[in-house]
Amino acid sequence: MKKEKDPNFVAKIEQAIQKKYGEEAVQHPKANWDETKEKEYLSQLKEFTEKQNRKKEKSEKVEKDGFLISKKLLNRESNRTCEACDIYSFDLKDDVYMNKFGSCYSCYVQYIEDREERWQEGWRPSK
Repeated sequence: MKKEKDPNFVAKIEQAIQKKYGEEAVQHPKANWDETKEKEYLSQLKEFTEKQNRKKEKSEKVEKDGFLISKKLLNRESNRTCEACDIYSFDLKDDVYMNKFGSCYSCYVQYIEDREERWQEGWRPSK
């Protein structure tokens, strides 16, 4: 016994969907599409692609000396050498003073503290 396919099966399903969810559920997607919606869609698409490209650039890896390194790390210029004593600092407490004055904490206390204006004008201790 072979079961015959109902030629109106799709139409019945469409009518059931229309009855349950309304007329808009079974309309053609282009039925309410106009020029302003097209322009808005294209601008959103352009914005989305630019955002994706920026994310991709940030996570892009570059080979450097046999290692894969994030490209954004290579672009970051960080001078951690104290201008006064020429010591390279890894200490976290030196971060603020390195960013603001270009010196480590101990040189800040010794040469800069209470003399910030003179330091900003360019004075440096003699070596």
